[in-house]
Amino acid sequence: MYVCICRAVTEAVVRGCIADGARTVKDVVKRCEAGSGCGTCVGKILALLGTGTSELGNSLQHSA
Repeated sequence: MYVCICRAVTEAVVRGCIADGARTVKDVVKRCEAGSGCGTCVGKILALLGTGTSELGNSLQHSA
């Protein structure tokens, strides 16, 4: 399943980024570009990271 449609990044790719050490949305963006387009997928990335949605605003601000 795609997590990021803008960059055609699958859930498996995002999980791989996390397994390789990504701990924030910004880390995921750097590794595979998921979350760098429209931002719709940031919530799903946060869920995969296991981060609460209260971190959403901070992650969006720091991913730019």
